[in-house]
Amino acid sequence: MEKNVKESSGTMIDMTVGSVTGHIMRFALPMLIGYIFQQFYSMVDTVIVGKFVGVHALAGVGSTSAISFMIIGFCTGICAGFSIPVSQSFGAGDHRQLRRYIANSIWISLIFSVFVTLLVCSLTAGILHLMNTQPDIYQYAYDYIFIVFAGIPATILYNLTSSMIRAFGDSKTPVYFLLLSSALNIVLDLVSIIYWGMGVKGAAYATIFSQFVSGALCAVYMYRHFEIIHCSRDELAPSPRHIKHLLYIGVPMGIQYTITAIGSVILQTAVNGLGYMSVAAITAGTKIRTFFCTPYDALGGTIATFAGQNVGAGRMDRVRSGVISSMRIGCIYSIAALVIMVILGRPLSLLFLDSEETKIMSMTMFYLVADAAFGMLLTGVNVFRFCMQGMGFSGLAILAGILEMIGRSAVAFLLVPIFGYPAACFASPAAWLLADMFLLPGCFWCIKRLRRSAEP
Repeated sequence: MEKNVKESSGTMIDMTVGSVTGHIMRFALPMLIGYIFQQFYSMVDTVIVGKFVGVHALAGVGSTSAISFMIIGFCTGICAGFSIPVSQSFGAGDHRQLRRYIANSIWISLIFSVFVTLLVCSLTAGILHLMNTQPDIYQYAYDYIFIVFAGIPATILYNLTSSMIRAFGDSKTPVYFLLLSSALNIVLDLVSIIYWGMGVKGAAYATIFSQFVSGALCAVYMYRHFEIIHCSRDELAPSPRHIKHLLYIGVPMGIQYTITAIGSVILQTAVNGLGYMSVAAITAGTKIRTFFCTPYDALGGTIATFAGQNVGAGRMDRVRSGVISSMRIGCIYSIAALVIMVILGRPLSLLFLDSEETKIMSMTMFYLVADAAFGMLLTGVNVFRFCMQGMGFSGLAILAGILEMIGRSAVAFLLVPIFGYPAACFASPAAWLLADMFLLPGCFWCIKRLRRSAEP
């Protein structure tokens, strides 16, 4: 029988018992809805910018996507890493350790948010120049990404609190607050861009403010409804031992995102040199692609929590079953996604481009189909890597990020100069293939190692 752990009016789900596939589906579905709405209000930014500010503004915002992923991904990875010891402690039933990890993750996050914000804001202009950002889109790019970087504390607040709630097996609550903030973001987009004429700055301000609201609501919910997180004075104090372990898990996950993004930055730099049409096509295609990649992200986040709780409980048999079940679900979806891209790729591109931009639309369509054709490889990257991280092997998973970086960089340096835009469209599949060559055997090696260590 499935065991539900209730603390006050908040529900925590024990994923160490009950149906493996059932837990994965029930946990992944709310995460999927959350990711969809995250991408939805990000997409709204792009739609409004493209329609009401212009194609150059669209290209400017799009040219920052790789560097944004590198920095924001680092923050997101660290926060997700901090939640892993929490999920393991919850699975083991050690609530005191759980509270120490939560308290110390807050201390680290405060320091990181200040340091990273100051660093990247001071380097924004230099980074854009190094990325070969073209003069006709440079100011749009700078105005947008500087504000996004200045809002890193809000980004960390949301990712930390939502990751902690999911570590308890509750993937629904963060979605409720995300839906509210999504609606707020859309309203602020419309008002700031169309009525106040703030351009790309308005889109950036709307995103950051909405994310802060969502994070603040998650924090209030946790404190009011999860009594087991209420810390005593000694539990609130910084603990070098807990900080060391949190950094051991979290920093490699952040670095893994950053390393992966470095390859994307190198690729984006190569695309920037192809002109604004290629940049605009990649921007529109990436927004659509990211929307349809949310199921892969949801499976990754699900298997990380599932593996964390079951490792804490010593249930390695369930971890292996969870990987197989997640891969099966992801592969079925990847086939459906390819069919959708073939049929609806061109109509979807009209969300971001005027119908007169026929050349850019054709380029966008090519990108979408080429990317979707290799969805099964992306399934493996998310499921295997996040499972390894959930088991506590986040340092080992960095190698996958390095392989992804090598794949994208090789395409950028060797193939884009020769074949141009078409080569850029196959950069991500090349990166996923290299990563999976390591992750597939690596994941099952980690499961076998933990199973042996648990044997008497």
